Amino acid sequence: MKLHILGIAGTFMGGVAALARELGHEVEGSDQAVYPPMSTQLERLGIDLHHGYAPDHISADCNALVIGNALSRGNPAVEHILNTGLAYTSGAQWLREQVLPGRTTLAVAGTHGKTTASTILAYLLQVAGRHPGFLIGGVAEDFGVSARVGEGREFVVEADEYDTAFFDKRSKFVHYRPQIAILNNLEYDHADIFPDLAAIQRQFHHLVRTVPGNGRLIVNGHDPRLDEVLAMGCWTPVERFGFDPSYPWRARKLRADGSAFALVRHHEEIGVVEWPLLGEHNMLNGLAALAACAAVGVDIATVLPALADFRGVKRRLEVLGVERGITVYDDFAHHPTAIATTLAGLRAKLGNARRIIVAMEPRSNSMRLGAHADALAPSLDAADVVVFLHRPELAWDAGNVVSALRGQACVAQDVEGLLAALEAQALDGDHVVFMSNGGFDGAPRRFMARLQVGADTQQTSV
Repeated sequence: MKLHILGIAGTFMGGVAALARELGHEVEGSDQAVYPPMSTQLERLGIDLHHGYAPDHISADCNALVIGNALSRGNPAVEHILNTGLAYTSGAQWLREQVLPGRTTLAVAGTHGKTTASTILAYLLQVAGRHPGFLIGGVAEDFGVSARVGEGREFVVEADEYDTAFFDKRSKFVHYRPQIAILNNLEYDHADIFPDLAAIQRQFHHLVRTVPGNGRLIVNGHDPRLDEVLAMGCWTPVERFGFDPSYPWRARKLRADGSAFALVRHHEEIGVVEWPLLGEHNMLNGLAALAACAAVGVDIATVLPALADFRGVKRRLEVLGVERGITVYDDFAHHPTAIATTLAGLRAKLGNARRIIVAMEPRSNSMRLGAHADALAPSLDAADVVVFLHRPELAWDAGNVVSALRGQACVAQDVEGLLAALEAQALDGDHVVFMSNGGFDGAPRRFMARLQVGADTQQTSV
């Protein structure tokens, strides 16, 4: 079968493309925003990729069209498909019909941490010899891909609450019908499609309704918004995780930065986790993944030591390198809570002797609409310096955010100006974190290149 995937460079649709290729299908696709790490994965798979949504990009011999949720009515490819009567489906429905039947599906839902928790879960199942399949919204360093079919029974899917497609406004995760579902956290987000928190909670409850009575719900015990979801009706055993001694799954912090913690299950210490990840949010991600593993019969004590070698996910506080004594990170930042917890973990690791400089692009739909504007400045409290990218299309005044920041701050109108401001600010020993859930016009690697040129110039002058 030959598939054309519209929106193929998105993290989810790129994973669908990888699965389709592994299943033996011929795959082509189109998109208008293509950047690493998904562009790199698609190139490695040898997928024919078209830029833009011109109807003639769709080969005449395509048997199936899979449409991502980035496309809407008025898109030229969508209008062509509808006018010609071509058959089409969504990525979530394709996954449900082509990959998930006969599998034990483990779905990871939540406003934050889905990608990291899904990756930890897939990694632990692999260590346990289960050879899981997975579809994750990022490239897992330990696997080198964002998706694979897998030889085992288990399939891990990052379960997104965003809508499915222009023709299916349900959340993608209602398609998956998991046996095990992680509910990691729940906050207001996706202001472009959800009017309020209650609307998101309703979608989460639709997911809860699909989990069977002999399955399991793994729930963050610290989130009252999830309690409200379960209060709408729950027919599945619930196991809570967190830091409270009353929870069946508990983490006891051993280092302030979260890089070491004791795992406690039903008041019994199972072992100690020492790993490269930072922050309480990642401790919760790890707890959720461990509980889900146990739910499918994995002996947790045997896989726990392997977390010391867990390599994480690209663009989740990913260290790109060190130039001129300056450490540069790339981080997928989409929400103030995620920004705050990420920076808090880094600050706990570094202490107060070294500076954190943040290059901030408010890129998500909610950010650009201003839904998180009031929370953005407090989320950056751990930073010493912030360079804020204010693109012309930003619908709100960044000046109010910048003036409320605790540390030094400035605004750049374009990426070139942002890079110049960073280079003027950054000193030996600083840690520079690029935060955006988009391509950021390649800013993190462009900054690394500028630092390298500066280092070479200094050596030449000496």
